[in-house]
Amino acid sequence: MAHTTIFDAGKGYDPITYLRTFTDCTVVKRENQWWMFAGGVEKTLPGINLFSASLPPGAPLSAEGWKITTHPSDASKPALLAGNSASYWWDGKGGRHCPSYIKGFDPEKNTWVERIYYAGAAHSYMGPYSIGYLEWDGSNWLENSAPVFTANEYWERGSVYEPNLIYHDNRWKMWYVAGANQDDYLVQGYAESPDGRTNWSQHQIVFAPEEKVFDFCVIAAKDGYEAVFSRVNVSNADLPGTGLWWCQSPTPSPNMADWSEPVRISEAGPWKPVLRYGETDPNTMFVFCDGVYPNTSGVGIPFHFTLNCIQIERPA
Repeated sequence: MAHTTIFDAGKGYDPITYLRTFTDCTVVKRENQWWMFAGGVEKTLPGINLFSASLPPGAPLSAEGWKITTHPSDASKPALLAGNSASYWWDGKGGRHCPSYIKGFDPEKNTWVERIYYAGAAHSYMGPYSIGYLEWDGSNWLENSAPVFTANEYWERGSVYEPNLIYHDNRWKMWYVAGANQDDYLVQGYAESPDGRTNWSQHQIVFAPEEKVFDFCVIAAKDGYEAVFSRVNVSNADLPGTGLWWCQSPTPSPNMADWSEPVRISEAGPWKPVLRYGETDPNTMFVFCDGVYPNTSGVGIPFHFTLNCIQIERPA
């Protein structure tokens, strides 16, 4: 197993000096280039926004070599992925969190579209959250003026976030978290839609709150589907199952009985995993994830967030 810290708020993002943090990523190969979209705080902008990083065009997937996209006229600032003039009422004060890239078919437009789903909050970065998306128009990522997925079940407690999506069998399928970190109440939910905007199926529970599952990232793989998910500890309780887990299934099912027995692939600490396979070794998993460590400088928030990559052999 190899563990690489790609970005570290404690060390800064040279030459970008106006960025406080860059974490919570989604990773995708678009045409011949690998891209990373992540949340961050830019010193001159309010709230949490979305930014990007990339590998050089044509470069294979790697934990090394990522560069944050800089502002076109000021290399000391990161380039904002999209504005929020239309969406500010529902995602402005709480910011944009936990992005998930997905390409799927839009039956209304009768074409394939690229979207970055994310959780937004109207009043505070602590929530409550709804889920919306940015959509690529061929040149820019455009905001949506309203969320497309909101809590409607009693067990969701008014907040849905941490979306992870795939497009499969003409459906937009989403795993997400309901509840709130500060309440130590996290339920992993699931719903699907024909267009990723409307007519969502009934929201169903995938993992009960005692499982502490925070993210469930599914990908199509050579033998069906695979997922990496995180179990977190937000209460400092004795939770021996905390960490990252891997499993596989013939189909991207919301029923965990259809998945293999999960295999633990990391100790406690990381969350927001994104599973990808590169071009060089079909059995090496790249698991991009978040990390955190104390900020002992006495300046700013008490923790530094990192964005990491774990390279590990695919479990047998």
